[in-house]
Amino acid sequence: LPACPAHRPLPGSRVRQSFPPAVEEGLCGVTGALLELAYCLQALGEYFDQSHVALPNVSKFFLHQALEERKAAEALMKYQQERGGHYCSKFIQKPNCEYAVGLMKALELAMVQWKTMIRYFEELYALSIENGDPHSASTIKKQFIGPKIQKIKLMGDLLTNARRLDCSQDGRNSLGDYFMDRLQKEFRTGIEPESSQYYSPCPPLQQCTGAAESLKRPQRESCQHRNGIGPIYATIHCTTTLPQCNDGTGAKMKQGREGL
Repeated sequence: LPACPAHRPLPGSRVRQSFPPAVEEGLCGVTGALLELAYCLQALGEYFDQSHVALPNVSKFFLHQALEERKAAEALMKYQQERGGHYCSKFIQKPNCEYAVGLMKALELAMVQWKTMIRYFEELYALSIENGDPHSASTIKKQFIGPKIQKIKLMGDLLTNARRLDCSQDGRNSLGDYFMDRLQKEFRTGIEPESSQYYSPCPPLQQCTGAAESLKRPQRESCQHRNGIGPIYATIHCTTTLPQCNDGTGAKMKQGREGL
């Protein structure tokens, strides 16, 4: 657990209650680790956006993950403030990701980082239970451990597909990297949103509106022409046309209906 030896509780806090100093120190250390992880993911995202790599969807995926980790760190800071603690600023170390020059290496690095983070949160959860802080234990379990488990499963699926496509590990641009960038659903999520207009056979909205207006127009004209008749009889009057027989019975029936 990345503890913070220089951390000191705030004196005179009025909202502090059942918040052990050991748990506050652990929360402060884990917050710094989350910021370092966000910096590492941001560095990976910027690398895949370079012109000689040209994997824009992979770049946006890592940048989005970096933003989520930064939001998680901010949520931990806010939680410490609500409990009467504080976050002491630290130096963010330079991310050690220069060797991750291929998609396989980058995915493996991100998976190792998330496994390390979930181990930190599990140790912090156990520390909260030992020090009699059930509120911190419940918050860590629901808001931080669960999402990290889902991310590890996601990275495992991405690594499996990358091995199937024989993605590069030494920085060479392979066809598998291109297929992963263009076809992998997780990389395209939020970049090219799926819209119903690509799958719906209906005509555009303007054509539908024009067709509806053309259907309503005879009813309105008939209602204006026959003021004493309701819309139901006006519709029948406009739409009903009987064939005329040779003996004239059809015309007599039509005249009788109009007389009604």
